[in-house]
This record gives sequence, structure tokens and C-alpha cells, in this order.
Amino acid sequence: MIKKLLIANRGEIACRIARTASRMGIDTLAVASTSDAEACHVLACDDVFYLDGNTPSESYLRGVDIIQAALLRGADAVHPGYGFLSEDPDFAQAVEDAGLIWVGPSSTAIRAMGLKDAAKVLMEKAQVPVVPGYHEEAQSPDILRAAASEIGYPVLIKAVAGGGGKGMRLVTNDGEFSEHLASAQSEARASFGNDRVLIEKFVSNPRHIEIQVFGDGTSAVYLYERDCSLQRRYQKVVEEAPAPAMPQDMREAMGQAAVRAAEAIGYASAGTVEFIVDGSCPLRFDNFYFMEMNTRLQVEHPVTEEILGIDLVEWQLRVAAGHVLPKLQDEISAQGHSIEVRLYAEDPQVDFLPSTGCLSRLEFGPGLRVETGVRVGDNISPFYDPMIAKLISSGIDRGQARAKLLRGLRQTFIAGVKTNRDFLIALLEHQDFASGSFDTGLIARDLAQLTHLDAPSSRDWAVAAILALGLPREDIDTAYQGFSNFSPLQHSVLIRWQDTENLVQVSISGHCASVKVQSEILELKANKQSWFLEGSDGVTGFKDGQHIYVYGKSTYIFEAPNPLDRSSTVKSDGAILAPMPGLVKNVFVELGQQVAQGDAILVLEAMKMQHTLRAVEGGSVRELSIEADDQVKAGQVLALIKSDEISI
Repeated sequence: MIKKLLIANRGEIACRIARTASRMGIDTLAVASTSDAEACHVLACDDVFYLDGNTPSESYLRGVDIIQAALLRGADAVHPGYGFLSEDPDFAQAVEDAGLIWVGPSSTAIRAMGLKDAAKVLMEKAQVPVVPGYHEEAQSPDILRAAASEIGYPVLIKAVAGGGGKGMRLVTNDGEFSEHLASAQSEARASFGNDRVLIEKFVSNPRHIEIQVFGDGTSAVYLYERDCSLQRRYQKVVEEAPAPAMPQDMREAMGQAAVRAAEAIGYASAGTVEFIVDGSCPLRFDNFYFMEMNTRLQVEHPVTEEILGIDLVEWQLRVAAGHVLPKLQDEISAQGHSIEVRLYAEDPQVDFLPSTGCLSRLEFGPGLRVETGVRVGDNISPFYDPMIAKLISSGIDRGQARAKLLRGLRQTFIAGVKTNRDFLIALLEHQDFASGSFDTGLIARDLAQLTHLDAPSSRDWAVAAILALGLPREDIDTAYQGFSNFSPLQHSVLIRWQDTENLVQVSISGHCASVKVQSEILELKANKQSWFLEGSDGVTGFKDGQHIYVYGKSTYIFEAPNPLDRSSTVKSDGAILAPMPGLVKNVFVELGQQVAQGDAILVLEAMKMQHTLRAVEGGSVRELSIEADDQVKAGQVLALIKSDEISI
């Protein structure tokens, strides 16, 4: 058995692997970048090797140094987690060449499935159905464009390497092909060092259903399926197992196809075979197509573990140590239902831009399995994926699992960064998700509905004003005792939400508060968790400096501005500001150029994604302070666009 395991990853991934290894009596060795020096995954392991630098290329992608760390610290095995080096065949081979145990499939298997075009050819030989498309070597724009026309629009441009939606673009007509091709190739080159792409037919109303497989190098089994259809920009948002309305004959057909795929390359360890299914008709055993195989453990593996009652990391460690598969196919059965959501530090109101900052509050709701790699006081940095946690609920059926997840999300409270919590709640409440009749286009079609945020109610303003006073709720009876000869004591509190300000009058008396918001007077009562308005649910909140987080039907971030701080009222009229630290990849305008509202100004790369910043209003470029390859700070003015004054 393995004695000491180096985990070549970070965050919740490394914490998850360390938990199982420790339970099995295996010592663990973490690696950590400079910014992760005291991260949760470091504390979860028995030993740590510090890498210099912060960005992935400076730290977690330094395969040679990671292998050297394993040898220096006495580790006899390396688990790559998922992401970073997990699907790098050269790293896998180097680990084995160093005499270490590689916890994953062989480098040969990774190479076989690493390039999507070659993998599709291999799958055709293994009699696995594939999506019609272009998978050839020739990569000139004219050839690719002609192939797209021959396949018929809409088509997907997909990077042959990597995953996670990077280097992928949907093209609906010939006129937009060249722009999307250049964008996909640029992102693929930056993410994977390989700008080759393939073209495939876009299946209308698609569902994304994947099969979890596990092999020992000789034989393989399938561990049921996961439905990962709810996606945004080709990145999964919600995953569940088993797939809604999955007929048994289709499960067996897809499972057997996935096993053929795994056995065709002598697969050992956990892997996922991803299929696209036409969701415009009921699921059928003959209506699915191979997309790709992920030669690693998947982010969404907990839902499979929950319905099967197994530990996939334990299976990985045992097979890597030379054991055969722990169970045969007829010994594997599922019970109940499980759903997972990815809770991110991002702002759905601003095109889901990542949100950086310090987590001043982090409370997860009850009844959930929580996979996280952060705690209160940790920073969400610009260097890595902004995932805060994976939240998983399980129940006897899909309805119960969904209800538990909704309840847990509503009682999840985070401060210090913006999150997609409310977006996830809206998604789980969506009638199509509730009924199980959805496809990969649901989020894009109903994005406005899913991200809509009503203005705060008077009660939200009232709670924000009370919290702005900083009263310790458990001692509210005596908080201001002795400060006035009269009771109750009244306060005027200036509160801002977005561009709206209110001067709120607050009168405190014991556990009660009388609050005047504009012309409306509200009487609220408090307990240790919430403020209550007669006949309504409670509203909880949290004060973080000048920011007040109010968690009601939605999450509102109010500000109690310092009236003496003039900088708090400065507007950035016409300025294009960097929403986060990042690297400028492209600049599309020149000084003095005329632009229209919505025109692309530049592309900023941050947190492993590229974000296009666009003109809010039309006008001319008056200032342009950056160029390609510049590193910029959050809030930095990148360009200034002003409408031209008309002289008479």
C-alpha cells in the first residue's frame, strides 16, 4: 500500500484527497504557492513543500520541482487531483520514471484521449457513436471555415486539448466564424499551449450526460451516470446523479459504450466519458454521441459517491497500489438521488466576473456535504479558480435532494466577496429544472430571469440601517444604556445600495426597532439570528466594515458611506476600469478612435478565463493607458471613452 502521498494540487481538491488518504492511514504531503502558504489544504496534510510564486505556471505547474519534492520528503506516490497537471501525460510519465506511483491512468491512456480529434477517431474504431464533425490535421482558417459550412451551422469550435469550456465557441452563421475562430484559438493557446481546434455539429436542445468509469488496466466498470446539462459558457454549474428520466436500457447502452472506450486504451483509475444527447425527444438507447473522455477524477464525483456509497479516491489509491477493481459490474447499484452546485466568488449582475477579496463570513447551510478549501479570513485571489465550495445534497429521490439543497443554499451566508448563491437558488427553483426537462441552453435562454435582482424592500433597508449601527444583538438591551436620559435613542443612518441612497431613521428599544424608510415606518423584532417583521420571514445580515450584507429573498450589499470621505462618491464616468487584477491579452481600439455602445475595447485574462470589456456608451477613446501584455490592478483606469461635444 502507499505510505506517503504527495497531492499535486490545491484548494478543495487537495483537501478532499487528503481526507481519504488520512482515513486509510496514508501520510500526505502538500505543495503550496506563496499565496497558499497557510491555506486549508496545507493544514489538511501532514507535511508541506513550499513552491515559489503565485500563478499556476510559477507554482502548481512546475512538474519537475513537484517530483523532486516527493523524492526529498519521502513520498512514494503522487495524486494530481483534477486540473493543473492531472491530464499531462509527460508529467505522469516523469512521475513513474522517478520510481513513484502515479495515482491515475497511464501516460499512454492520457495521450490517447488528450486530443479530442484523435480520441474521436479511436472511439469510432471502438464502435462508440461520435458527433459528426471535422477532426483533421489541416488548420488553415479557410479549410476550417469550409468544413463548418459543409457540416452545417450551428457548429462548435473546440480546442483539441484541455477542457472546462476554454477554447470553445458556438458559431451560428458563416459571418461570425472568423472572429470566433480567432478567439477560440487565442484562449486555447493561452490555456493549453496548443491552438489546434476541431469543428463539430452543434446538437440542438442538447443534454450533457456523462458516465463515470473505473478501470484497473485490464477491465473496467461503469458507475452510473451524471447529468451535467446546466452549464454557462460550457462550464458546469449543476450536476446530479442519476440523470432525470434515464431509461435503464439507455443507461446500459451508454455504460457499455463507456466501458468499451476505457478498455480500448487499457484504462486504470477513475475517468469520465462524456456524451451529448438530443434533448428534443425522450431519452433513447440509440440517441447519444461521444464528446470526449476526461482522464482524471471529476469535480462532480461526489454525487456519484453519494448514490453508490463508495469513495472514488479510495478506489484510485487501491488500484494505483496494484489491487483489482473493488467491485464487479453486477455488484454496483444506486440508491436515491444527489445534486451538486458550484458556489463561486463571482458577480452574476456583471456578466459573472470573478470577485476577489477576503472572506469575512463563511457559513454553509445545514444538511449539505461541503467540499471546500477556504475558511473565514482567506482571500479569494486572482491567481486561481474562484470556487468557494461544492455543495452537495442527497435524498431518497430527486425532489427531496433538490429541497434540501435549496434550504441549505438559503441558509448559506458569505461576506467579503460577491457570489452566485442567489443565481443557484433561482436555477434550482426554475420550473424546467424542477420538472427535470432541461438542456444545456436553459441558462443562456433564461439568463435575465435567473440573474434578475429586485430593488431592496423597505425591510431590507431597515435591517441594513440597524446593522450599520453595529449593535451587538445579544446585548441589545444594554448596548446604549447610559448614553441618553431619554429612551428610545434615535439614530439617522445614511445607507447606499448601488446608486440609491436613503437616510434611515432608527429607534432602538430592547429587542425591538422602529425604523423609518422614506415615509414608511416598520416595527421589527430581533432574535440572535434574524430581524423579523410581523407576519414575515426573518432577515439576517452581517456588517463588514462599511459594507452591510443583508440576506433575505436575495443577497443585498449595502454601503454605509463615511460622509466625510469625498472619494466614496466619485463616479468613473466613461472610464473602463479593470474589474480585477489581470493580464491584458488584446486591445481592439486606438487613441481617438470612435466606438459604439457595446464595442469590444480589450480582453482581460484573469482567474483562468478571458473577459471582454466593452464600451458602456458610444464616443471617442480619449485616454488609453494600457497595451497588450500589461499586468493591471483591480480598479485601474484602462481607457476613457467620452461622447463628442457638438459645437454650434
